[in-house]
Amino acid sequence: MKKFAQKVQQFLKSEDGPTAVEYAVMLALIVIVCLTAIRSIGTNANSTFQSVATELGSAS
Repeated sequence: MKKFAQKVQQFLKSEDGPTAVEYAVMLALIVIVCLTAIRSIGTNANSTFQSVATELGSAS
């Protein structure tokens, strides 16, 4: 158990821990932005297809 505590302390002292956290935060932000953009594009595409379908339905 003492070795584990020493390894945790070494990990926290080194720059690897904060760097990994920074990368994880950046990845999370990128994923959120991508999901938001995809959702927005999907909503716009759906409304466009709905309006085209309505126009085609009324033209028949």
